[in-house]
Amino acid sequence: HRRLAWYDSAMGRARKASYADLLKVPQPLVAEIVDGELVTTPRPASPHARAAITIVNAIFQRFDGPPGTPAAPGGWWILFEPELHLGEDVLVPDLAGWRRERMPTFPDVAAFEQAPDWVCEIISRSTARIDRGHKMHIYAREGVAHLCIVDPIARTVET
Repeated sequence: HRRLAWYDSAMGRARKASYADLLKVPQPLVAEIVDGELVTTPRPASPHARAAITIVNAIFQRFDGPPGTPAAPGGWWILFEPELHLGEDVLVPDLAGWRRERMPTFPDVAAFEQAPDWVCEIISRSTARIDRGHKMHIYAREGVAHLCIVDPIARTVET
């Protein structure tokens, strides 16, 4: 990952990254604002992508259900790489879920301001430090009840 600090020449000091800064990040990089800094990471490698699809395949039918199902069996909305606006932080977890009792209808939005109930971060060598550090603290601050950290190389899941 790459952390970018922004310098405000008029103020003579570093400034927090803005959403406008995030929007300028070229594709295919994933951009997040973590503790005021713009963090960019390359698109995930194949072990990460395979872990993500395996997890989705294992949990989707059980917890979310087919599209259009009003009352899925597990009572969750599960999403792949949703954009979360949590205070001044903009995070893109690999997977996230909201209990339908907290979010009864699925919103038609580009970004979610309501913190999820569950987050899954699939780590790599380039993302482990930030996923286990800054992002974990933000999820705790926002009251995310469940966090899973998956390491596809070590083949481990931490909760």
